[in-house]
Amino acid sequence: LSGTADKLTETWDEMVLDLLIALVIVYLVMAVLFESFLYPLIIIFSVPLAAAGGVIGLVILSLFQHQNLDMLTLLGFVILVGIVVNNAILLVHQTLHQFRSEGLSETDAIIEATRNRIRPIFMSTLTSVLGMMPLVLFPGAGAELYRGLGSVVIGGLTLSAVLTLIIIPSLLSIFMTLIEKNNEKQQVI
Repeated sequence: LSGTADKLTETWDEMVLDLLIALVIVYLVMAVLFESFLYPLIIIFSVPLAAAGGVIGLVILSLFQHQNLDMLTLLGFVILVGIVVNNAILLVHQTLHQFRSEGLSETDAIIEATRNRIRPIFMSTLTSVLGMMPLVLFPGAGAELYRGLGSVVIGGLTLSAVLTLIIIPSLLSIFMTLIEKNNEKQQVI
């Protein structure tokens, strides 16, 4: 028995490490993309929203059918890290494009970027959610294995898509002036 318990503890520790490594890799890729260490912090803020949605998805699934928090379900949270940041990346990238290339004010750039990106965000979220629905809803061979993973991804994507459109533009409007002034100072030096 202790051998199995030790392996479970090792696997849990490795999953936590994998989640942290995934966050660090996503952060570093975004830092290179935006040439700033501050914009990725705003984008990474969408990850806790997805985690909350994943937990809500598991709770809703558990109302109808018992679902344990197993390794495949935890893998759903790791998958969410890579998926949910895409919506925030779209918003931040479009905002910076509107601000830097087209010369819009910060507020106008945020509003225009949100207006331009709302349809692609909802389309990609809807296709992903509908693609995962068979994992959660339909019985079949192996369905019980992947049902938790599907519910985590569906819940995380759904909540994150809605809240990202509210929170990321708000954070941008608060911090964009400070970040851009800091970037201008660094370019002068």
